[in-house]
Amino acid sequence: MATSKPAPVQLNFPPSSSMEVLFSKEEIAGRVKALGKQISEDYAGQSIVLIGVLKGAAIFLSDLARAISVDNTFDFVAVSSYGRARVSSGAVKLIKDIDNPIEGKHVIIVEDILDTGLTLSYLRGLMLQHMPASLKIATCLDKPERRLVPIEADYIAFQIPNQFVIGYGMDYAEKYRNVEDIRLFPEEAVGH
Repeated sequence: MATSKPAPVQLNFPPSSSMEVLFSKEEIAGRVKALGKQISEDYAGQSIVLIGVLKGAAIFLSDLARAISVDNTFDFVAVSSYGRARVSSGAVKLIKDIDNPIEGKHVIIVEDILDTGLTLSYLRGLMLQHMPASLKIATCLDKPERRLVPIEADYIAFQIPNQFVIGYGMDYAEKYRNVEDIRLFPEEAVGH
């Protein structure tokens, strides 16, 4: 008797144009420029390494790196902390480590969203083992209501309530990363 595979779950992908804009591309550009200026002032005369958390932070890191006037390079890490249905499993797993040594360097971890803090707490601990000269965190979005561990970002573009968002690198089931604005994903579509 042949065993049939279960049918794949069909996800509901509403058009991004139907979603409310939380932050426009112009607002995002303005905040990224301001963060770049602040970071440039904080690290005047020094070099920094930006470590982007894949995949969500790639666009934010790209824009931020260009907004920083001091010498900067970047690297990437990839982690997994989500189980099924985009619910954090609480366990963080490193999928890709940095490629270059950061010992003695000024490092900024660049993340798309700081929410539970589990991922960034894990990454901060991991990066500190590499003995950088300094370690800070920059995040595009901060959701303090969701925090499970005590961690704060040093550079924050926007603070938001506990709502699901897409766009500007952030996704729902790998969709919407290319949306230029940050938009509110409809609650009724989450988890379907």
